[in-house]
Amino acid sequence: MTKWVRYRHNDTIGFGTIEHSVISVHSGEMFGEAVPTGQTLPHAEVELLAPCEPSKIIGLWNNFHALAAKLNQPEPAEPLYFLKAPSSVIAPGARVAQPKCYAGKVVYEGELGIVIGKRCSAISVAEADEHIFGYTCVNDITAADILNRDPTFPQWSRAKSFDGFGPFGPAIKTGLDPAGLSVRTILNGAERQNYPVSDMIFSPQQLVSLISHDMTLLPGDLICCGTSVGVGVMKEPVNSVIIAIEGIGELGNEFHR
Repeated sequence: MTKWVRYRHNDTIGFGTIEHSVISVHSGEMFGEAVPTGQTLPHAEVELLAPCEPSKIIGLWNNFHALAAKLNQPEPAEPLYFLKAPSSVIAPGARVAQPKCYAGKVVYEGELGIVIGKRCSAISVAEADEHIFGYTCVNDITAADILNRDPTFPQWSRAKSFDGFGPFGPAIKTGLDPAGLSVRTILNGAERQNYPVSDMIFSPQQLVSLISHDMTLLPGDLICCGTSVGVGVMKEPVNSVIIAIEGIGELGNEFHR
């Protein structure tokens, strides 16, 4: 199992693996031929970036049994998803600002993220693992008041695609089976979410397979697996949000109203 990161060091962007706060620099491509150079960098000397640059971000709605039951929603027969703009991505630790054009409620959503490692189209569930590069932490930030503001058209992509509304990272963990993990969200020091990945209606492998029948998935694409109970509004002038998944790490950002 390996943790992959992207970083900026002396105005140079690179990637590598991280262990015990030391980054082993690699050359080539993270999703292709990645070769260790022998150079190492202390974590403290670099700025971590989002661990990859997805061509598309796919977010799931209503993918947990517990949340479906709480909302009194029927469990879907197939994945329900939206597309989130890649321009919403922001680095771990970066500040997220309230959009100037929107004064309404903004909510956090702690989620497990799937990072695709190999191009795939119309693959089977059994083939999914060989196309999954690894897993990461996601905060699927949402402008909640926009979602259903127009009764004729739910605005999923708009509500979730403001600049800065797509933090993920800080690393991509490979060789991991997430089925036994839990997703925790800590808002201003208080735990607000703690739910098991195993409660998913559609597993990561099912999601990759089923979505690949709708669209070709490319290396670096990010699938946000959906959230469960405990989603809430970030109300303070400055809000510290940490998404923590054991084995992957902690994604921390501040949201400024």
